[in-house]
Amino acid sequence: MGPTLSQLSPSGVPLYQQVKRAVLAALSSGEWKQGDAIPPEKLLSERFGVSIGTLRKAIDELVMENILVRHQGRGTFVAIHSQNQHFFKFFRVVRQDGEKSYPTTTLQRFRHVKASAEVCEKLQLRAGAHVFEFINVLTLHGQKVIVDTISVWDVMFSGLTKQQLRDRPSTLYSFYQQMFGINVIATDERVRVSLADADHADLLSVEQGTALLELRRVAYSFHQTPVEWRVSKVNTQHYEYIGQEHIVT
Repeated sequence: MGPTLSQLSPSGVPLYQQVKRAVLAALSSGEWKQGDAIPPEKLLSERFGVSIGTLRKAIDELVMENILVRHQGRGTFVAIHSQNQHFFKFFRVVRQDGEKSYPTTTLQRFRHVKASAEVCEKLQLRAGAHVFEFINVLTLHGQKVIVDTISVWDVMFSGLTKQQLRDRPSTLYSFYQQMFGINVIATDERVRVSLADADHADLLSVEQGTALLELRRVAYSFHQTPVEWRVSKVNTQHYEYIGQEHIVT
């Protein structure tokens, strides 16, 4: 038996939200994996001790957030995100004429290091924890536009290698899902301006001191579990950032 309402939910939270949190906790624990059918509504309502209507309201929200998907006549399943849908949900840099494009990604560096204080804070790790840190350069329409510096917890991504990252056939978040069973469902992204240091100037083929857009993102899996910390530096000479609302559950 997976998580129950009595184990998970604080008082004062609407009942359907308690059910939603319990379902997310079950997903986080791996009780149901991508592509799996979740139990029928009747069984879930009995498990959580709520009405079908309350259970359905919780499931409806999870469907709206693309965490679950309904297939008529078959049931409700844990979503498997298509490459296009999943990629453009989180990739918000487009050419100034509005054209979206998949980037070409070049892995510049991969290392296993002790997490900095900032990384520990963002990924909610204990001091002294280790992470895999890697740097990607993203090219759009033949121009180097973005440098991503990414950190993930080595325990959560056990066995990750430079070759896997370099040779992955899919987008990074699809790779997380397929190789490690980690679904990115939401992000918290902050935007600021920074100046290109020597390394970023070289990687982006710009002058040192050039103003860059800096995106600082925590990616979350089920039950608001942080799985990735990413700092992106963007050359906005011909590109811009399209903001949109994120939902973090």
